[in-house]
Amino acid sequence: MLLAILSLDKLLYVWINQFQGYRLLTRLFRIISHTGDGTMYVAIGFLLLYIDAPSAKTFLLYCLLAYTLEIPSFILLKKLIKRDRPYVNIKGSTIAIRPADKFSLPSGHAAAAFVFATMISTFYPEFTALAFTWSSLIGLSRVVLGVHYLSDIVAGALLGTGCSIAILAM
Repeated sequence: MLLAILSLDKLLYVWINQFQGYRLLTRLFRIISHTGDGTMYVAIGFLLLYIDAPSAKTFLLYCLLAYTLEIPSFILLKKLIKRDRPYVNIKGSTIAIRPADKFSLPSGHAAAAFVFATMISTFYPEFTALAFTWSSLIGLSRVVLGVHYLSDIVAGALLGTGCSIAILAM
């Protein structure tokens, strides 16, 4: 069963990675990927403080707590699992960005994006669809750009969502 999942993961990676052949699409996914680097979360946080200070303070506190759980978790998991990035193992794959570290599972970008999306959906439910669409695009961008398998994204999404749920349950 695990071999079938890994085989499908590689097949999906190769199929998605081929979209790098479209320069405009690659540029778009680079921009989307960079929105998951952290700066956008801070900018949105400050914007929320400006337009909705009471709720925004609670929102930002919960985000900070969730990231305090998520960041060490994804770093620890990467060091324990040590899954090579797909471009290392799959001949003919290309990368359009340089990853921040050596290993791929779970995706830190996906984990962080799903922390933020889960918190947005909790505190600002009218933006749920937008937040989860954006976080999913961040995850997809990491596959298109060649630095993650799709399963890395799913694992990151589950980690980020799980960390948020754990903090919200406190």
